[in-house]
Amino acid sequence: MATEVRDNTALERFELTADGQPAGYIEYQDTGAERALVHTEIYPRFEGRGLANVLVEAALAASRTEGFSVLPLCAVVLHFVETHPGYISLVPQRARELFGLPQ
Repeated sequence: MATEVRDNTALERFELTADGQPAGYIEYQDTGAERALVHTEIYPRFEGRGLANVLVEAALAASRTEGFSVLPLCAVVLHFVETHPGYISLVPQRARELFGLPQ
C-alpha cells in the first residue's frame, strides 16, 4: 500500500492518504516553539493496517525538521512516543513527567 502524509497548514493537520485515498489525519496546534498533537483519526476502512504509526511517525519527523518540540496530547501519539524512545527527546523536559515519560 502506497502512503503519503502531507501537512495541511490551513487546517492545522497532517493528512494521510493510502493508495491515493484519504485514510486519516492528526490535528495539531502550534504555539511558539511547541506543537501540540491533539487528535489522531484513521478512517474505519483503513483501521488495523498500521497506518496510525505511519501517520504519527511522519508528523513527529516533520515537527522535528521544523524545529518544534512536541506535546503528545493525543493518546495515540503518546503511545507511539512511549514505544519508540527515539522520539522522547521531542517532548520538552518539563512536560515529560506530566505525560509519564522518562526524564
